[in-house]
Amino acid sequence: MSLDQFDQKLLAALQRDARLTNGELAEAIGLSASQCSRRRARLEKDGIITGYQTSANREALGLSITSIVAVSLAAHDSNSASRLEEMFAKHPNILEVHQMTGDMDYYLKVVTKDLAELSEFISETLLPHRGVQNVKTGIVLKTIKETAVLPLKNQPT
Repeated sequence: MSLDQFDQKLLAALQRDARLTNGELAEAIGLSASQCSRRRARLEKDGIITGYQTSANREALGLSITSIVAVSLAAHDSNSASRLEEMFAKHPNILEVHQMTGDMDYYLKVVTKDLAELSEFISETLLPHRGVQNVKTGIVLKTIKETAVLPLKNQPT
């Protein structure tokens, strides 16, 4: 789908603050509130805007450990992968799952309150799973950049 400059400005504004009203969007991008409303509805209908999220402070919620966990499959068949992916999707501490090329099949972004909870997650959830052969874990020391904002053409970076 081709996005014109107003669609791009609207998306950029909503990525910065999804709570903007159509009136506030109109001021920000130079269209009327009704035009912003129609464009937003079209972008939602066309699947460009897929939802709206609140960004919460993990540490303020007691989730001070962020880890990247690499998982390799015991068997590379669709049943093993499907069962494992269902578990990934349901587990609340797993924020992201990426199926990968290379030595490891999946990389997970996991948050836990402490090292004991991380150890419990690995030893009681991942390792006993029939589909898991190997797990490697790295603990994030410092997050340099974290964003869900997608780059758009003609927008400053």
